[in-house]
Amino acid sequence: MSTPGSTSRVIAQLGLLVMAVLVPVSNSLHAQSTWRGLKVEPERRCSPYDPDDYRYSQSVEDRIIADYGGVYGPYTGRWFSSQRETDIEHMVARSEAHDSGLCAADLATRRRFANDLLNLTLASPSVNRGQKIARDASEWMPEKNQCWFAARVVAVRQRYRLTIDRREADALERVLSGCESNEMVKYARGAVSGDRLTGARSTSSGSAGIGEWDDNGNGRISCAEARAHGIAPVRRGHPAYPYMRDGDGDGVVCE
Repeated sequence: MSTPGSTSRVIAQLGLLVMAVLVPVSNSLHAQSTWRGLKVEPERRCSPYDPDDYRYSQSVEDRIIADYGGVYGPYTGRWFSSQRETDIEHMVARSEAHDSGLCAADLATRRRFANDLLNLTLASPSVNRGQKIARDASEWMPEKNQCWFAARVVAVRQRYRLTIDRREADALERVLSGCESNEMVKYARGAVSGDRLTGARSTSSGSAGIGEWDDNGNGRISCAEARAHGIAPVRRGHPAYPYMRDGDGDGVVCE
């Protein structure tokens, strides 16, 4: 026969057991609510979207060209002969940003976002208007410079405290988790005709030799590429090593 004291102890123990189960669940849910400092939640249009609120100056194109050292499209690695061949492209689309938090922002913030060089690049009309349009990173990734693109998308969202939905966070994580560098890769002038690679590569990060082994032009070197070029195993100190993933950190890749 139980006593009042024993009954109280049982109830207390049951309470501790319930808390032990619920606290990890609660912590897990909290951990899933943010990703790289961004709040993870579905897109929401809290006010009507008006493109006029996100006007940008055409002068930003000259600033992009000056920064790149010419009319360059990072998405395809192509140099263009004239800026008439390219569009100004927002990596995080204006409508996407609106639905990720800027719908509650003032006009000045929206205009600042639209003119922010951190979020601006150049792309051919066929890529900008025909492929990417207003798609997010879960729906579209560039052919080249994926690490640079993914890192920029995260940086822009962080700067403007935008939210991100789970699908896009997962897509960006898949790219970023395999990146050794988030620098933009610049291909040699004339190396890319249209969207096809035809020659050697060079990069803005001083890694001109990466083009010897980076066959798919994504700014990284896989073990398959290293073996195809006869440089595997690749040891720390080899010029290809910084662009490879050393999972166990032992200084040797593709043993």
